[in-house]
Amino acid sequence: MATMTDQLGRVLAGRYRLDAGIGTGSSGHVYLAFDARLSRRVAVKVLHPWLAADGAFLRRFRAEAQAAAALSHPSVLGVYDWGEEPDGPFLVLEYLGGGSLRDLLDAGARLSPAQAAAIGRQAAAGLAYAHRRGLVHRDVKPANLLFDEEGRVRIADFGLARALSEAASTEPFGAVLGTARYASPEQAEGRPLDGRSDVYSLALTLYEAVTGRVPFSGDTTVATLMARVGAALPPAAELGPLAPILAQAAIADPLGRLDAEELAAHLEILRASLPPPAPLPLAPRRPRAPTRPEPIASAAGSPAGAPVLFDGQAEVEEVFEAAPARRRRLPLAVALVLVLLAAGAGAGAYYRFVLYGERVPPLLGASLASARRLALAAGLHLDVSGRRYSARVPAGDVLVQSPAAGRHVRRGATVAIVVSLGHAPVEVPALAGEPASRATARLEGAHLRASIVHRYSETIPAGTVVATRPAGGRAPYGSSVVLVVSLGPHPRTVPVGLAGSSWQVVSATLRRERLEPIERLAYSSSVARGDVVATTPAPGTAGVPVGSEVVVVVSRGPRLVRVPDVAGDTIAAAVAALRAAGLDVTEQVGPPFATKATTTDPAPGALVAPGSSVTLYAA
Repeated sequence: MATMTDQLGRVLAGRYRLDAGIGTGSSGHVYLAFDARLSRRVAVKVLHPWLAADGAFLRRFRAEAQAAAALSHPSVLGVYDWGEEPDGPFLVLEYLGGGSLRDLLDAGARLSPAQAAAIGRQAAAGLAYAHRRGLVHRDVKPANLLFDEEGRVRIADFGLARALSEAASTEPFGAVLGTARYASPEQAEGRPLDGRSDVYSLALTLYEAVTGRVPFSGDTTVATLMARVGAALPPAAELGPLAPILAQAAIADPLGRLDAEELAAHLEILRASLPPPAPLPLAPRRPRAPTRPEPIASAAGSPAGAPVLFDGQAEVEEVFEAAPARRRRLPLAVALVLVLLAAGAGAGAYYRFVLYGERVPPLLGASLASARRLALAAGLHLDVSGRRYSARVPAGDVLVQSPAAGRHVRRGATVAIVVSLGHAPVEVPALAGEPASRATARLEGAHLRASIVHRYSETIPAGTVVATRPAGGRAPYGSSVVLVVSLGPHPRTVPVGLAGSSWQVVSATLRRERLEPIERLAYSSSVARGDVVATTPAPGTAGVPVGSEVVVVVSRGPRLVRVPDVAGDTIAAAVAALRAAGLDVTEQVGPPFATKATTTDPAPGALVAPGSSVTLYAA
């Protein structure tokens, strides 16, 4: 099998010229290539020749390549084209210059929780997009998370893992182990996979990116795979607020695990709550330009030695090789050309170092005041050409500059900048009629804060949002939204002037005040039967909640007494008994020498009002 160097200069499909090697992975070599038809740089992955003879692999490769090429998402590496050559198939990919997460970690860098939340949200959004279209990656790992020059992440190798899984040949041991380090428990057990398997692998990838350790790693591939079956993600203090999200994304049972869309939402909420992350310390790997022929491996087998896994794409610098000069006198024409070239070089040096001798300072991320000072110190003018919202750059700091930092310009030239306005305003959700607790949670989800005020309402139940300020539209990111929450109806005052009115009138009056009258009967010698004697609470009492009970005391009239039977008693005893019953003996009827009581009027047993007059009959 030929080495990468032997393939340089080769043209695939009549348009893709292989210019420099980027790296080698378990499935093939990756080159920086030039697309002659569209005049652009691309990355070309040429799969290993031993895969070309595998019919199962080729069938799956064609189907997966077509599906991957149909994906179009900012966080998914673009597949521009694919094809097959006699010695194997190839993929034409978007070329990125920021290296991979694997490169970054191998360079000794570790991500902060804010950085991990930012790139994790992008990757999870890309996975969710692919999962909605029925594609599962199956091999999410740091080497397959690539960065562009601005630090935006792309997921590489969609579909390739599934095609390789159907290949009759076995992948090199290093590739299998590399995949096993991030495989989900269901992968380890050979169960069917869905998108939540990718979520598990992404969780382990982010865990390593922050801590520098891959959880569940064992001494062998089998030990690595089986260590995570039924196990929870081990805690790590370095994860900080990222820990509970990764724990949910790495639940051993896929039914309890977050899906990619939920993971993206959780990470976005966390990212928005943290200070803006520092720029990623990207570790681009330079493409390898040929310097000498490389040895040819045995044509009968796989490449000798452990493969160098492809860990991303890197920037390229054009390499020119000068032919050695011959030892002979130069013709006059050639001498003239050399003189002109020397003059041109001198002119170029004059333009670059004298006429265009000012170097543009780096202004990105600087405050506007600092940018003005830096430009002035460099002898340049600063022009604020616009302002734009940014989720990454704080308000008032430089978001874009042109020309870029490091460019040579004339003294006094103008550097145009765009200044960040900070986060874009967010939509204020419609919350009227919602319980206050749910409305507060919805505001937090929209990156707004709740400021609660209360007021009485005759129509809105207590604890329910009556209105918001602002009532809708957009509000600054992170600003407060006033929630006007109902206290229910105003408290009532018990009406005055109820005593002496009838029960019917008083009960209707209380119900109009949304108070509940409760009737209690009582004797009264001063209030007519059926009229109100008093209320509890008393008339004029304020602060009575709506719906409260008001006890209404209604007169039963005076308490009646029964006329005692005094027949046969002495006159003195009869008078005493009547007076003891609360009656007044006003007249005695009988002979002058009568000694015994015979009857009374009202008759014995009659019910009369206390103090009523009674006539005593005697004989």
